[in-house]
Amino acid sequence: MYFTSTIKNNREFSRIYKNGGHYTGKYLILYILNGDPERNALGVTASRKAGKSVRRNRIKRLIKENYRQYELYLHRGRLFVFVVRPRRDAYMPDYYDIRREMRALFNRAGVFDQQLWEKSQNGA
Repeated sequence: MYFTSTIKNNREFSRIYKNGGHYTGKYLILYILNGDPERNALGVTASRKAGKSVRRNRIKRLIKENYRQYELYLHRGRLFVFVVRPRRDAYMPDYYDIRREMRALFNRAGVFDQQLWEKSQNGA
């Protein structure tokens, strides 16, 4: 059971950037704004400064997959936008780098349900 739609409209991205809060990590910036109480919405962006298209698209796929893993543990009614930060070095963050950073950003934003997470990890 999933409750997330995709943000595709540039106007929505601009509204979230302007009115939402943001949390910065090593590889990502997370923007959050309250939205429809029943659903979450996700948008992912990566500028050309983040690398060539292969690199940008790989990082976006990693973000979407990690979000899918965390989706059930996030509070409803939020609009999330992840922005890939440009890197000067050639290091390409892997799945686990993105996973750790997303979890830390969600915790800092206060939208991650830690009790539900622990219950599911202990029951598995």
